[in-house]
Amino acid sequence: MTSPILKIDPKLDLVLEREIDVPVELVWKAWTMPEHLKEWFVPKPWSIVACEIDLRPGGTFSTTMRSPEGEEFPNAGCFLEVTPLERLIFTDTLLPGYRPAPKPFFTGALELSRIGSGTRYKAIAIHGDEETRKNHEEMGFHDGWGTVATQMVEYIKAGRVG
Repeated sequence: MTSPILKIDPKLDLVLEREIDVPVELVWKAWTMPEHLKEWFVPKPWSIVACEIDLRPGGTFSTTMRSPEGEEFPNAGCFLEVTPLERLIFTDTLLPGYRPAPKPFFTGALELSRIGSGTRYKAIAIHGDEETRKNHEEMGFHDGWGTVATQMVEYIKAGRVG
């Protein structure tokens, strides 16, 4: 695995880590292909109605979430690091092409490693200050990101990622 560059700061960062019983190759595809990400990336009954992925540093990582009431929430950002099958780092602090964003919220990191035929899955939300971290936690980071990890595993096990 890529050497760790992320040092977790519990005052600023939120972490979801688990071992999942699906291969790392399929987790990578589920995260990096828009047609797959749209199917599991938000807790149901929310949905992703648009997704753009340009899988390279500075490339677009953009989703639009739709609430059950039909309200849409666009989220635009870019990738900072793309290490196939190991790590994705993305942020809304910068827009595609590294343009500064007007209202940054967090930087996300996904770290994957193979354990037998499964995957050690680690999602990290990195915040600029304690208040933002606390707000993200109160918004339901652990429940939400845990739910979508479960939805992703179910989606993969249903044979939807090949």
